[in-house]
Amino acid sequence: MKTISKLLFIAIFSTCMLTTAQGQNIVLKQTNETGIYKKGQKIRVTLFLKDHSTDSVSIKIRRNHSDQVSQRAVRFSGDTILVFDEILNEPSSVIFEASTKAETASIGLIVDPEKFKPGTSRPKDFDQFWKAEKKAIRALPMDVKKVSVKESGNGYSCFDLEINCTGPKPARGYYAKPESAKPKSLPIVLLVHAAGVKGSWCRSEPENALRCAKMGNGTLCFDLNAHGMLDDQPEEYYVNLENGELKDYYHQGLESKKDFYFRGMYDRLIRTLDFLASQPEWDGKRILVIGESQGGGQALAAAGLDKRVSAVVATVPAMCDWGGTLVDRKGGWPQPFEIKGDKEKMLATLPYFDDAHLLKGSKATLLTEIGLIDVTCPSTSVFAAINQSSGKKITFVVPYRPHHAPSNYLKAIWEKSVYNQREAFIKDFLK
Repeated sequence: MKTISKLLFIAIFSTCMLTTAQGQNIVLKQTNETGIYKKGQKIRVTLFLKDHSTDSVSIKIRRNHSDQVSQRAVRFSGDTILVFDEILNEPSSVIFEASTKAETASIGLIVDPEKFKPGTSRPKDFDQFWKAEKKAIRALPMDVKKVSVKESGNGYSCFDLEINCTGPKPARGYYAKPESAKPKSLPIVLLVHAAGVKGSWCRSEPENALRCAKMGNGTLCFDLNAHGMLDDQPEEYYVNLENGELKDYYHQGLESKKDFYFRGMYDRLIRTLDFLASQPEWDGKRILVIGESQGGGQALAAAGLDKRVSAVVATVPAMCDWGGTLVDRKGGWPQPFEIKGDKEKMLATLPYFDDAHLLKGSKATLLTEIGLIDVTCPSTSVFAAINQSSGKKITFVVPYRPHHAPSNYLKAIWEKSVYNQREAFIKDFLK
């Protein structure tokens, strides 16, 4: 794994980022194409418009992912326009958006990312709280219900699994493994999902578990659904959950540690990891947790909650530095401090579940992708969280990435410089 990891680290700071784009009329360029700067470094952002028939451009500048956006319209004469020419002397982020009637382009930058700190203080009884939570979970005798699914076969077993938990829901998902694996021979892969309820990206699928179970020389793979909901149900079941019990679930219980929604989600993570680690085939060394957005937040939480987790792949992770909202920058999704409520009670609740505090002291290897124009899971929030970890960090900082993966002309560039490298890390880890 060491060779691949080193190559990934180099990829972050190489000049593989976009400088010009075929077919793109608006071109934004910055002094450092990586988008990463040190305080006191001169930063210049310029705009070029290839098609001079469009001579009116709207420019928006957003600092520290806040909702305060400066906007101006410029007349384009055909020469390069200087959009930004400043020196920033403290940890900061800036997003630039240039648009005409037909087209929009954006890039982002960040200054001294390794110096971002959580916007809230870590509670003094943080470790005691989670120690008690784990004790309660493990005091409950484990009861596992499993049903073999039709996708099983060709040397692999797959089960629709339910594991009891302290509540309010059991852990549910699909578990797959090679049928002939020897004791202590396989790594664990835990898949966790992005936000939502009824979307295809929110649900566990046997295909996901089996695909990962076949990686390397085989794995013990669990595709965990975030909500403890039943698997393989009619569409109406998920629609009713999304419109009813799980409507705006991410803002439920903000003023109570007992009732906060993410408590149950994290408890199910702990329970699932305990189940997987109890399997005789686990090699006792490797546990990899993979997720994007809300799933990325869960993956980071797993690394903070369970020292057995040895590596995480977290793509644009949520649940990071919610307290950023309180110190003049945008907090991570779901931005709970932006919701109306008793702020004192929220301050007594939310830090216990914030990745910016959960990761403190974690020694897991963290492979994280961060989009510098992502306003859902801001770069500042992710750095504030991963900076607390004491393990190895492999960080892909992507100046042109919003929350979703690039789908236009940037897709091929992103796939080569980020996606393929991430997949190579996973493949190497599971050898």
